[in-house]
Amino acid sequence: MSAEEPMGIIAGWKAITEKAIVILLDQLKKGFDKGAKPFDNKDYMEVYTICYNLCTQRAPHNFSEKLYEYHGSTMTQYLGDHALPALQARNGELLLDELIKRWKHHKIMNKWMKRFFTYLDRYYVKHHSHESLHRVGVDAFKKEVYLHIRESVVEAMLASIEKERNGEEVNHAQLKRCVAVFETMGLGDMDCYINDFEDALLQKSETHYNTKSAEWMATDDTPAYLIKAETALKSESTRVKNYLIGSTELKLLSVCETQLLEVHQTELLLRENSGCAALLKNNKVNDLNRMFQLFSRLDEGLVPMAKIAEEYFIKCGRDLLDERKTAIAAEDSKKESASDPTLVRNLIDLHARCTSFVDNQFQKEPLFQGALKKAFETTMNNDVSKKVVNAEYLAAFCDRLLKKGGEKLSDSQVETKLTQIVQLFSYLNDKDLFSDIYRNLLSKRLLNQKSANDDAEKSMIGKLKLKCGAQFTSKMEGMLNDLTTGKDHLEKFQTFVKENEKKFNLNGVEFSVQVLTTGFWPKNVETKLSLPIAMDTCVKAFQEYYNSATEARKLAFVESLGSCTVQMKVDSGSAGKKKGTYDLSVTTLQAAVLDMFTTQKDGTLPNYSLEEIVAQLSLEEKFAKKVLHSLSCGKLKVLTKTPKSKKINTGDRFTSNTKFSNSKRKFRIPMASLQPSHDAKRVEDDRTVAIEAAIVRIMKTRKQMRHTDLVGEVLKQLQFFRPQPKSVKRCIERLIDREYLERDENISSQYRYLA
Repeated sequence: MSAEEPMGIIAGWKAITEKAIVILLDQLKKGFDKGAKPFDNKDYMEVYTICYNLCTQRAPHNFSEKLYEYHGSTMTQYLGDHALPALQARNGELLLDELIKRWKHHKIMNKWMKRFFTYLDRYYVKHHSHESLHRVGVDAFKKEVYLHIRESVVEAMLASIEKERNGEEVNHAQLKRCVAVFETMGLGDMDCYINDFEDALLQKSETHYNTKSAEWMATDDTPAYLIKAETALKSESTRVKNYLIGSTELKLLSVCETQLLEVHQTELLLRENSGCAALLKNNKVNDLNRMFQLFSRLDEGLVPMAKIAEEYFIKCGRDLLDERKTAIAAEDSKKESASDPTLVRNLIDLHARCTSFVDNQFQKEPLFQGALKKAFETTMNNDVSKKVVNAEYLAAFCDRLLKKGGEKLSDSQVETKLTQIVQLFSYLNDKDLFSDIYRNLLSKRLLNQKSANDDAEKSMIGKLKLKCGAQFTSKMEGMLNDLTTGKDHLEKFQTFVKENEKKFNLNGVEFSVQVLTTGFWPKNVETKLSLPIAMDTCVKAFQEYYNSATEARKLAFVESLGSCTVQMKVDSGSAGKKKGTYDLSVTTLQAAVLDMFTTQKDGTLPNYSLEEIVAQLSLEEKFAKKVLHSLSCGKLKVLTKTPKSKKINTGDRFTSNTKFSNSKRKFRIPMASLQPSHDAKRVEDDRTVAIEAAIVRIMKTRKQMRHTDLVGEVLKQLQFFRPQPKSVKRCIERLIDREYLERDENISSQYRYLA
């Protein structure tokens, strides 16, 4: 053949076969040394030139199309003659090794064939929009090899994965390379991987964990089961990272979660000795952490767990209330008092424990925060008895913390306890009732100078203000302000007395007055007491000072809130006991009664009947009985009662106890309060006003509303208590009678606002 004659396709293809394809196949059969090349540059360029000439000769000697066909048939023939038979002769892990080997060989062959036919690929293939030579090679492997052996390969891969799940070691690199083959066979998408391998993997995994979970459920308690489930899920995630494709992880874990957790969720949570409630009861924090983490993987998986937690919290609260009810029943129910701190201490401890679960084990998940809120709303609004409500227990515990001689705690401990009390308070429906009781106790602490720490008092009011707003604490803050301004009045009064010393002879009596603003302080009992001369002189002096210092202000003295220090002298005492002079810390009422028993000038001891005392002091009998009981029936009997008994009755007579003695020179004589801890009627009246105000406010904005919508809106707006719908209805009726509202003529359940 001369230089001018074109090359024929037969001769050209023969040269390519001899110089490239035969050598390449032989090298593949023998195997390549690492880093070795089957062709040097000279051999490669010789074959490339032949291909180039066959593609660039003028028609009809341009054999690009034929060359393209020969390339494809060569790939197909090689795979059919060599690769497929070798793979079909293997199974199991040997099949996987052979697949890796044959795919590696095919990639080498495909690479060199593409290099030899580069010119064909670059111009002819691109110009005629044919498949690229690389794509042709991959497609040939898929058709001639992959489609014939894929089921066997998937079976072998799943067998290896099953071995690993059962604790055996497997070749991760082998599985990863096989997965890469499935990925490549998708020719640009993931169909082959997903449809041929992943679907089978998910089905196999479902069967595996269905069986395993049944075995574990039969032998393990809930914590042990969850440990195994957690380990299995972690191993599946690791498996994906080791040799599967990342997109498989969510699907695989979803299948595992369904079989390991969702299918058995109810039984795992409700097991009597190892379920969620048992873990809470036994404080198994690590197991609760694990349970929360695992069930949070499921859609709505935490809902039943939160419900169990709520029921457990409610049960614990109910147990505390029942325990208190039992204690009351064992005691004299008539003496039932809110002063016992046991219930509140237990509630604080329970709330701290439950909150710890919610914050730590349940990671402040809103479902569990809601469960905690519902549980303690149920507990705090389920009163131990009708006589003493939970709001009173809370207020009494605050009083115990804040008054002198109460709980022996550091300032930081008191602050912590107050914070915990406010947390419990926030669950109360009747916050207004707590406020009323708390103000009464606060007034006693402030007026009797029993507050242990002014900063703690302000801190508590600040916490309530933060929780309920300024309106809630405005009166309490006013009480504190009154005490501050009262100091100025006292200083001015003392100056006034000195300036008018001749006019007001107080006989050395130390007298101080605290001026209170009526609107801030609780309404107190009016005793109408006829004061002793010394006391009356002091009162008149202050009255004159106040009238001169202020204008248009009415001053009313409240003797029931006063306190005195009186001196008592006893001439004789029992053996071994002190005798002589004692300083008694008493109320104003007690002091007025004791003044009646001062030894007369002739040395005789006064002797009065109950009726005579009531008449002389202008004191109501019910109050006089309480005062005399404290002085003659308590531990410190400074008066002697005839006849002896524990109750004050009509006709009883009283005289000084000349045999009285006490180891302490100074002491206080306690007396029962003249008024209840709160005025239930006044609280109810205040609620009625608040309900009516809310109704008018809403209707003024909306103009007209249906009954159910109006009631619902009123309940939303009232923050400090939760009225019964019947109470709202009664208020609506009263507002209709007073012509604030009217019923719609056509719709009886609808109201209109009357401007």
